[in-house]
Parts: sequence; C-alpha cells; structure tokens
Amino acid sequence: MDASLLTIQPNAPEPIYRQIVDQLRRLIASGQLLAGEVLPSVRDVAGFHAINPMTVSRAYGMAEAEGLLERLRGKGMAVAATRKAVQSESQRMALLEPQLQALARHANELELPADAVLRRLAKLLGD
Repeated sequence: MDASLLTIQPNAPEPIYRQIVDQLRRLIASGQLLAGEVLPSVRDVAGFHAINPMTVSRAYGMAEAEGLLERLRGKGMAVAATRKAVQSESQRMALLEPQLQALARHANELELPADAVLRRLAKLLGD
C-alpha cells in the first residue's frame, strides 16, 4: 500500500484519525487491501499528507484494536491475517449507509429532486 491511497480532508468535520480508520475499513472490506499487506509507516503517511504523526499512530492503533490491523515486529502494521479477503456487497453497503443517510438528509434540506441527486452521484461514480 502506498500512502497516497488514503485521502485526507483536513477541513472535513470528521477528525483525521477517524477518516483514516474508516478508509482502512473500506479498503479492507473491498479487497483493495489484502490480509498480510504491510501499510506505509506512520512517518510516511504523516509526511505525505502533512499531518501530525500522532494522528496516524492513533488511527493505526484504533484499527489494530478493532482487529483490522496487526503489528508485525520489525515491519510495522499490516492488514490482519484473520480478515476475510472481501466482504459481501451487503456488508460493504452497510459501511456506506451513514454517508447515504446524511446525503439524503442534506438533499431533502436543500429541496433537491432525487433524480438530480442520483444523476450527479452516478456521474461521480463514473457510471
């Protein structure tokens, strides 16, 4: 894995460490990160994204506590060997559900028609 695989949004309301953990969860669930794959070092991620190394360390620690990652002596953090290769579509959709609910709420608050929102979403997804 390369540090550029993570997308950090410093101005987002969600804390950076939470952004990292959530992205790792999704990348593992989708099979983009496989069991045993070594992650970039805390220093590499922090340097690439110009963020505090303690933030990355906290994210990695939370992911480890959750069972997503495991510490490999002398190599750093890797995707836990016990993780399934790819989760089912319904399991992956469940990870997306909070963002979909927020999107629907925002669209309703802005009184945007569903078909316009869906067209824009399809365009963003590349469909």
